[in-house]
Amino acid sequence: MADARVQAARTLGEVLAKHCSLNKPFDTGINKLDERDRGLFQELCYGTLRWYHRLEAIAGELLQKPLRNKDQDVYALLLIGLYQLEYLRVPDHAAISETVNASRALKKPWASGLLNGALRSFQRDREQIFKKISGKPQASFSHPNWLVARLQQSWGAQANRILHANNQQPPVCLRVNLRRQSRDEYLVKLQQTGLQAQPLASSPSAVRLLSPLDIQQLPGFSEGLVSVQDEAAQLAAYLLALEPGQRVLDACCAPGGKSCHILEAEPALAELVCLDSEQDRMARVEENLARLQLSGATLTTGDASTCQWWNNQPFDRVLLDVPCSATGVIRRHPDIKLLRREDDLAKLSALQQAILNNVWQMLKPGGLLVYATCSVLPEENSELITQFVADHKDAELAPMDADWGIEQPAGRQLLPQLEGPDGFYYARLIKAG
Repeated sequence: MADARVQAARTLGEVLAKHCSLNKPFDTGINKLDERDRGLFQELCYGTLRWYHRLEAIAGELLQKPLRNKDQDVYALLLIGLYQLEYLRVPDHAAISETVNASRALKKPWASGLLNGALRSFQRDREQIFKKISGKPQASFSHPNWLVARLQQSWGAQANRILHANNQQPPVCLRVNLRRQSRDEYLVKLQQTGLQAQPLASSPSAVRLLSPLDIQQLPGFSEGLVSVQDEAAQLAAYLLALEPGQRVLDACCAPGGKSCHILEAEPALAELVCLDSEQDRMARVEENLARLQLSGATLTTGDASTCQWWNNQPFDRVLLDVPCSATGVIRRHPDIKLLRREDDLAKLSALQQAILNNVWQMLKPGGLLVYATCSVLPEENSELITQFVADHKDAELAPMDADWGIEQPAGRQLLPQLEGPDGFYYARLIKAG
């Protein structure tokens, strides 16, 4: 069943693309829609993924037997129909008829009867179905069982709040480019455009929009006055304690949001080296730097767990935002719940340790390293850093004078919050000189 979930997740966009007659791949075809249809397209795709495990349990009560692997597109379409019936304010008859009609776009007219019957059964027997699935954590929380168990083990009574927050629409947070204007000045621009927003105490550059919109409509976006970045991610640049003349490494930098913020926060750096292992992802970093009119960055493609790319010049500051489970940003990327496996955690932890051990030797004595993840799992965060400090006599935990997040044995943990920050972890390490 796990493989079926992964396949359904990967075909969901394709199903919607065919239904919308885009005749384009998901990532390019969606841009051919007008703003209203694009919003609906995204709502159907993200919403179905967000509630996938609950919808899967419902579908299990409606289907006499699982669909064949080659018909996972029909299964995805069934889930899309169920999502509309349960979570969207779409008339039931319209949701059913459109889902049934979509089977023809898949060139599987035989599925029309199956979809019609299943959706009408749900319409008729909704309450009985809910009673049957109510005792299943995977269905109740719409998360995989292993993740529910991990969160409960790590966070106890707070786990339910994390699970609930993961299933909500994320807030839209902005980072004002303070090199170009103050936050108050940009708030005035938003107000003049008719957009409501509020400043956030967690970061002097952070603003939260009170209603979502097409980012291209933001005043000054194309001119580089503002970027989209969650308030939790904005903490990284400030935790680095940047000063003029420093050499800084942003390892695992793509797509470049934190790199850009570093240059906005301290324009007089000697150099900022932006490192990522994938060349195509570096193109995004270049685009962001160009839009924000920022210079002073050296873009380097290389593996942060090796020294092959390094010129042996040490760094004063290192930002290490390592690859992780991304369990703190599920509300923004609901497909994580389907694509992430429990056995990924050991592999990720090994990679995180390898990168941290390697990059540590590139830090000057007396230098500062900020370790960051968008995970809420301690084995990727405080447990890993505690072990690293125990294994390295030249590593010391640097104090974090902060009122955000939860203090951990090492570092601080932010949990995803309704109308609040994403789930993020930070630790600061000083290299003894």
